[in-house]
Amino acid sequence: MNVLLVEDEPAIADTLVYALKTECFDVHHALTGQEALDAFASTRFDFAILDIGLPDMTGLDVCRKMRETSSVPILFLTARSGEVDRILGLELGGDDYVTKPFSPREIVARIRAILRRSGTTGPAPANGAAASVETVGPLHHDSSAMRIHCHGLELDLTAHEYKLLLVFLKNPRRVLTRDQLLDHAWADPGAVTDRTIDAHIKSIRAKLRTAKAGAEDHIQTRRGLGYLFVP
Repeated sequence: MNVLLVEDEPAIADTLVYALKTECFDVHHALTGQEALDAFASTRFDFAILDIGLPDMTGLDVCRKMRETSSVPILFLTARSGEVDRILGLELGGDDYVTKPFSPREIVARIRAILRRSGTTGPAPANGAAASVETVGPLHHDSSAMRIHCHGLELDLTAHEYKLLLVFLKNPRRVLTRDQLLDHAWADPGAVTDRTIDAHIKSIRAKLRTAKAGAEDHIQTRRGLGYLFVP
């Protein structure tokens, strides 16, 4: 499922792109309204997330242009909580409205709710429901069976180890902080600590090493930052 994200604040955009890709959405990020409209004219999108406060035009303007040719579901983001903006956005054809600050998981949940209402289920969550197979480096992921193999050998993973390794597979060569890993592998990240991540990474490395000596080196440590998976 292809999502158009229009957001000019890099920190917010990076967080949303990460969260959406982890949940198996394909994301095209645009910084300006015009860039978004150009992409929209040449690419088929299944969903659009529009920040209202853009540098060249408002997200409302972008929505108005999109609605001339498309009924794609639209979710608005804004730093303002004024009722006028909310009403105007919905009257222009927006499907929902979220005020900053927000949780990335809330955005994902709202997207799925909108897609359900529109009769589109969207991609299966990244915890294993999608019936697909992918290979990243020495790792082979069968999402329908929720199994990961290393050099052809199935890894005996716990639920949290599986979720952690899946986050790495979806984000190769990207440094992931402990907070990011906690957020995507635990239903209640606040109930565990950073040390929990370290312990699970140690266990995953041991299981990779059991599959093939040296395979544990694919998960690397960046001191003071976090971990990354290098295929």
